[in-house]
Amino acid sequence: MTYEITDECISCGVCIDECPVEAISEGEDKYEIDPELCTDCGSCADVCPVEAPVPVE
Repeated sequence: MTYEITDECISCGVCIDECPVEAISEGEDKYEIDPELCTDCGSCADVCPVEAPVPVE
């Protein structure tokens, strides 16, 4: 299972530094998680102020 960032993302960037595998990048309208790199650690979800990163089943 990986994480994805929902439209709730406010593009604050706090998640980027928390990702140990550098799977998060700045997208056009919000930040994005590369599912090929994501290790399902949940670090991004732990620091997000709007709970935008969610697990994908």
